Amino acid sequence: MPGAVPEYKITPKQNWLSKLKELGSYRELFYFFAWRDIKVRYKQTLLGFLWAILQPIAMMLVFTIFFSGLLSVPTDGLPGPVFYFSGLLLWNFFSAGLSGATNSMINNSSIIKKVYFPKIVIPSSAIFANFFDFLMGIIAFLSLIAFYTLSGNGTEFLSWKIIPFYAIATLLCGMTTLGTGLFISALSVKYRDFRYIVPFMIQFLLFASPVIYPVSVLGGSVWEKLLAINPLTGVMALARAGFTGAPIDPIIIGISTASAFLMLLVGIFTFSSTESYFADVA
Repeated sequence: MPGAVPEYKITPKQNWLSKLKELGSYRELFYFFAWRDIKVRYKQTLLGFLWAILQPIAMMLVFTIFFSGLLSVPTDGLPGPVFYFSGLLLWNFFSAGLSGATNSMINNSSIIKKVYFPKIVIPSSAIFANFFDFLMGIIAFLSLIAFYTLSGNGTEFLSWKIIPFYAIATLLCGMTTLGTGLFISALSVKYRDFRYIVPFMIQFLLFASPVIYPVSVLGGSVWEKLLAINPLTGVMALARAGFTGAPIDPIIIGISTASAFLMLLVGIFTFSSTESYFADVA
């Protein structure tokens, strides 16, 4: 009709692999959500950002006293504090990121219903917000290994060799957290049971992952290969390889990396497939 006003319909991109590219286009919104989550977390707290350091330190002390001291759990020749802190930093990043992503869509339901933007921004920024705590913990960790290096016991932990191993472990952990977080956050919109399942699952994974014990404790058995299906097995093995100098089993790292990559693809696909009804049920 003459003079008719054209109508435009904004819809999400159909190619699910384009979600990550779309996330880059909305990076300013991504940073806004992440920084908002960080500020809300520490708002009106007495110690503020120090909580990001105190939590892994407290857990490290408990594990060192009970597992390394009383139960004599092996630590691959590393001092208990170095062994446990190296794993706890990455574990806390995973567990906190997964917890934050689970409820992120529900907590932001009012925004989802009002305006279009790639919804993948919400759980991704919730996970990234916990990366700030990880960086704060790295400062305390560097101080710890510097103490052991300068203590005069002949062991040098503070070396450039730990950087590539820990960096790859962090990347693998981030991939695992993002894939799992996207998968669970998508399903938690429709099935609210996940808010109860996820805390239990995190507790189970703590013992199913070599956080409080080394991978070598399984002695190269078939259970070691089965444990490698859990991507966090490769994460912990890589994180500690720079300190121990022990050879890395390429099979374990390969299986864990493949599992992490598969989890990422499943997470993106699931989130993309269910995004259409988020505004209806959130």
